[in-house]
Amino acid sequence: MDIEQKQAEHIDYFVKQASNLKGSSLRNLVVEATSHPSLFAFSEIISVPNVLELEGTENAAFLDLLRMFAHGTWSVASRLPPLVPDQVLKLKQLTVLTLAETNKVLPYDVLIQELDVKNVRELEDFLINDCMYVGIVRGKLDQLRRCFEVQFAAGRDLRPGQLGSMIQTISDWLSTSDNLLVSIQEKIRWADNMSEMDKKHRKGVEERVEEVKKTLSFKADAEFRGHEEIFSEHGVVMDYEEDRSRPKRRRHPLG
Repeated sequence: MDIEQKQAEHIDYFVKQASNLKGSSLRNLVVEATSHPSLFAFSEIISVPNVLELEGTENAAFLDLLRMFAHGTWSVASRLPPLVPDQVLKLKQLTVLTLAETNKVLPYDVLIQELDVKNVRELEDFLINDCMYVGIVRGKLDQLRRCFEVQFAAGRDLRPGQLGSMIQTISDWLSTSDNLLVSIQEKIRWADNMSEMDKKHRKGVEERVEEVKKTLSFKADAEFRGHEEIFSEHGVVMDYEEDRSRPKRRRHPLG
């Protein structure tokens, strides 16, 4: 089962649970969601009316916690209440996803600082065991260049104001695709026209070849008949015919 399908199932579960809870009873659900090892998207949970009603109440910290896991990184974790170990791990994983959104080559020094790890060994263990093995990123650890080359990274929740930019990006992509499609269609039509012209050209050449063959054949026949007439005028053919029609003399046996 791929990560997207897992996400959809977990999101559906937590959304249904949140729809049946209110106020402080949402606390355990929020902790469970932000600690879940296979959940990395939280916008759908935040948009549940019961969860939004936490805004401005004594339980607003639960809503803030969800928003932090939806859009924040480990560098701002100091603003949060104390986190359980699973939440700490989750927020660091999400931090890697955020960094991978804008740069496909992540220097070790940047990762060590952003993730607050002690050394390269600890960093590489985290990237291998808690990121690549989980399936949220794929890439290559380059120890010589001291960087992580990102080949794939799961997407995070859209940040406020990011939707407009994404819509524009998609619109630009669609426009580019349309232009490319028009260009391809024009090239196909050009190729079809060239093919048709080539067929007509070959047909014309073949017709001319046939005409030349007929002309050469006609000339050859005419020359042959001309030679026959010349031979007839000099008696060559006539003598031959006369010789054939002349009675042969019988030879008498001796004795």
